Amino acid sequence: MTETTFPLRDLDAISALIDRLPCADITATDAAKARQASLTKPPGSLGRLEEVAIFMAGWRATPRPVIQRAQALIFAGNHGVCAQGVSPYPMEVTAQMVANFETGGAAINQLCRASGAELAVVALDLDRPTADFTQGPAMSDAECLAAINRGAAAVDVTADILILGEMGIGNSTVAAALALALFGGPANLWVGPGTGSDAAGIAHKAQVVAKAVALHHDCRGAAVMAALGGRELAAICGAVLAARMARIPVILDGFICTAAAATLHGIDPQFLDHCLIGHASAEPGHRRLIEALGKRAVLEFNMRLGEGSGAALALGIVRAALECHNGMATFNEAGVATA
Repeated sequence: MTETTFPLRDLDAISALIDRLPCADITATDAAKARQASLTKPPGSLGRLEEVAIFMAGWRATPRPVIQRAQALIFAGNHGVCAQGVSPYPMEVTAQMVANFETGGAAINQLCRASGAELAVVALDLDRPTADFTQGPAMSDAECLAAINRGAAAVDVTADILILGEMGIGNSTVAAALALALFGGPANLWVGPGTGSDAAGIAHKAQVVAKAVALHHDCRGAAVMAALGGRELAAICGAVLAARMARIPVILDGFICTAAAATLHGIDPQFLDHCLIGHASAEPGHRRLIEALGKRAVLEFNMRLGEGSGAALALGIVRAALECHNGMATFNEAGVATA
């Protein structure tokens, strides 16, 4: 990342980054593949652990990558669409959960400690929710751009990997709206229980999502985020972009985090080449979204908590992949005969 990349000047600057995006280092990727082929195991016997190690080698541009610093960023925002009764919880819970993160009492705190990630929480104007997107755009272009730039600024460019998550009452409705706008289909395919809506609540959320997407049907590119997104979701996009410019691999969390990043995919799919999906959420729209992005989740643990929890858990798998990749002996080193 260079000083001239961020802050972005306007939303159109996102598309202008496409020709400047760093790509995975082919030399490092090929060397990592060769090393995997020389380790004391049948070829391919470690399955996706091998793929993850090679992925990390390419993006960190070294045949034997290590994770010395893992950063976890949780962005929090509030949403005007809560006025439509889409969540059983009031918006005040967002700030209360941010306080819980900051004092170490949430699941993400424990999972980051277990996986060796440094957690930072970024609350985005919680006293100023976005507008109700069933009545007009959730954010102005300027508000959306400000959130994107705050997300980018939060990224530590010395990190070896970045975990992203979110907190925001009502944001499963926002994620469903983004997914519907980007990939189409009936609204009820993208809507789930979120923080605990019952069948009637889910049906109501689907109606709200369908109404909003119909209202903003002409939005394209980054304008989709301004019309239907939230500040924390826009910040996730900014963090994904900043990480890409610094060649930092990203682990996305569940449905909401993935839906945020999907807006970049809607501009150009290569924006997410450096991203892993940490887990397949129990939120029903997430599996459809992962498939639409052409990706596979690292884990399937039936989680739907959000707050980066699945991504933090997946970090342990990435660390295990690199331990095997870097620590195993080759056939020559171990004196083991090959076929």
